[in-house]
Amino acid sequence: MVGENVEVGVYNLSKALVLAGQIGLDLVEISPKASPPVCKIVDYKKFLYEQKKREKNLKSKTTKVVVKEIRFGPQTDEHDYEFKKKHAIKFLNDGAKLKAFVFFKGRSIVFKEQGQILLLRLAQDLESFGKVEQLPQLEGKRMIMLITPKKK
Repeated sequence: MVGENVEVGVYNLSKALVLAGQIGLDLVEISPKASPPVCKIVDYKKFLYEQKKREKNLKSKTTKVVVKEIRFGPQTDEHDYEFKKKHAIKFLNDGAKLKAFVFFKGRSIVFKEQGQILLLRLAQDLESFGKVEQLPQLEGKRMIMLITPKKK
């Protein structure tokens, strides 16, 4: 009987503690918010081990979202654009989100339209690899666009 869960039904706290002491196990509160609180008579070390194992299993199943960034200037050259586009395709194929942004330095903020055209062109070129999650949007000195990879 040692090491097994024991169903005790509805007891008051003192009876449950006495019963747990007789068996040689611990009284563990499973859900304190329930009315009445749910308790089990189990080996506490084993209970902690099982709980950690369950949490670790749940944590391993969660997916981590990776966001890769690509930075452009408002007057990015054609060769540089193609080079960065190749990297963007690689990032999207690897399953990472892409955050493309145009950074405006000093007075280059007057070229907002060029930055938006550049990002929309990138979105059009990457249409087969990912879809636009957030259209180009100006935030301070940056114009940002988010692209998520397509499901395989």
